[in-house]
Amino acid sequence: MRKLELCCGGKKSYEIWIEKDFSALWEALRPLSPEGRKAVIVTDENVAPLYLSELLSLLRECFPALDSLVLPAGEENKTLSAVSRIYERAVEDGIERGDFFLALGGGVVGDITGFAAATYLRGIRFLQIPTTLLAQVDSAIGGKTGVDFRGYKNMVGAFHMPSLVYSPMSVLRSLDERQYASGLGEVMKHALIRDRDYYDFLIREREGILLRDEEILAETVYRSDRIKKEIVEEDPREEGIRRLLNFGHTLGHAIESCSDFQYSHGQCVAFGSLLAERISAALSPEEERELMDWMEAVGLSVKLRRMDIGEILSSVKKDKKMDGGRIRFILLLRIGEAYIENGLSEERMREALLSLMGEGSSL
Repeated sequence: MRKLELCCGGKKSYEIWIEKDFSALWEALRPLSPEGRKAVIVTDENVAPLYLSELLSLLRECFPALDSLVLPAGEENKTLSAVSRIYERAVEDGIERGDFFLALGGGVVGDITGFAAATYLRGIRFLQIPTTLLAQVDSAIGGKTGVDFRGYKNMVGAFHMPSLVYSPMSVLRSLDERQYASGLGEVMKHALIRDRDYYDFLIREREGILLRDEEILAETVYRSDRIKKEIVEEDPREEGIRRLLNFGHTLGHAIESCSDFQYSHGQCVAFGSLLAERISAALSPEEERELMDWMEAVGLSVKLRRMDIGEILSSVKKDKKMDGGRIRFILLLRIGEAYIENGLSEERMREALLSLMGEGSSL
C-alpha cells in the first residue's frame, strides 16, 4: 500500500511498510537475507491468540529455526525481568549475532524486544510488527527501546534501530475503543507539532477515522510515520529537534505514572497536548474547541479527574527529559509548529492542570 525509507547519516537504515495485512511480510523481509537464520517472535498474551499462529505459518519457510515467546500483557510487565526472559530463550535457541528478534504486538512488546535486541550479544537485528495504532504511528518508529524502572516510564533503555517496520492495517480492526483512541492521541500530536495540512485532514476525515476506513487509516499511519521519520533522520539520538516529539509527554507521562497507569498512554498524551497548548496560549478559542471536539468524538477525554497536582509536578522533576535541573517543555507557536522552552515554571503548569481538572471524569 505505502512504503517509507528511513535514512540515518545519509545511509538507508530501514524500510517502513504499511500494508493491508500480513501477506507481504515475506517480500518485505527478503532484502534482509533471512534464509538460514534463526528467529524468535516475542509477543504477549493478548496478541498471541490473534496473530501468532498466522505469523508462524507465514515465516516457517523463511526461518529454518523459528521459536516464539509469549509474555504477560500490560505496562506493568515492561520490566527488566521480561527482558531476561527473552535473553534466556535466545540462549536456549542458540540465537547468534546475525539472527533476529521479531516484536509482534503493541508498544510494550516493541520496547522490550528492541531493548533485548540492543543488548543481547551487544546488538542483534530485530523487526517491529506493530499491532496497535499507537505503536504503528509512534513507538515502532525511531529506534527508542527500553523498560520502566521503579515506576518511571522508559527510564532504562537504548537507541537501537529496527531492521524493518511492518504495519498491517487489518490488525486495527481488532483493537478495542480504548486502545484505538489511545493511538489517535499520538496521531493528533504529530499534526499539532509539524503539519497543519495533516491536522486539517484529521479534522475533515473524522468520520472515516471513527469507522476505521482502511484507506484513511493507511494515509493516517503514513503521514504520522513520515513526520516521525523526517525528525528522526535529522536527530536520531534526540539531541535537538527530535525533542519536539515529546510534545504532550512531560505532563502526560507524569499523569500516567501518578494515575498508576489507569489512563492509557495516548489518553495521557492527549491530556498533555491540551495542557501544552493552554500553556502556549497559541490556539484561538475556536481552534481549541475544534481540537477538543475532535478528541471527544474519537473517544479521548478532555477533562482530567482530580489528582494531586503536587505529586504530578514532583513526577515531572524526575522525568528523564530534565536538563540541568530545568524542565524542558515542548510548546506551540501555532498548529503545525512547535518549539522547545527550557525552564518552564511550576506555576504555569499548575494553572494549566487546574484548568483541565474536573469531577466526574472517567479513567
